[in-house]
Amino acid sequence: MSTVLISVFCPDRTGLVAAITGRLFELGANLGDTSFAMLGGGGEFTSVCDLPADVLVHEVNAALTAMPELKDARISVRAFELDASHGPLGRITHRVVVSGGDRPGLVARLSEVFGQFQANIVRLDAQRVPEQDIYVTRFSVSIPSRVEACLATIGNTAGELHLSYHVEEVQSGS
Repeated sequence: MSTVLISVFCPDRTGLVAAITGRLFELGANLGDTSFAMLGGGGEFTSVCDLPADVLVHEVNAALTAMPELKDARISVRAFELDASHGPLGRITHRVVVSGGDRPGLVARLSEVFGQFQANIVRLDAQRVPEQDIYVTRFSVSIPSRVEACLATIGNTAGELHLSYHVEEVQSGS
């Protein structure tokens, strides 16, 4: 068995995730951490997968490249040389949502606060919602200590920027 990182970026279309994951299933891949995001008019699929011993990296690349759904896609399949398990900083303790008007440097300012408190950003999703004229940033974070101070500083930073702020504690096992 080998572990690979698969990245696909292409124009977004309905059924894209189903097509990619279906093909990987046919190849015998076992998906680990996987994400998909629509980025502008594009779709980005990323997955850490375990491949059966008899399936080679170039075979996965060729199988994905041959798919009509991935016409004009940028595809990368390569060995994943890091540990596939998260470790303690990968355990999400809180989900934080900050929303309101778009501000230059918003993600950088909030990310810096998490860094000051040694909090690890496990997942980040930020997007403009034109119908509501807002920008929504969602963080899934691991805050190992000084939780209240970290969250208060995030809340104060959001308040200074006239943004709304919501936090949800994630229970162990969630």
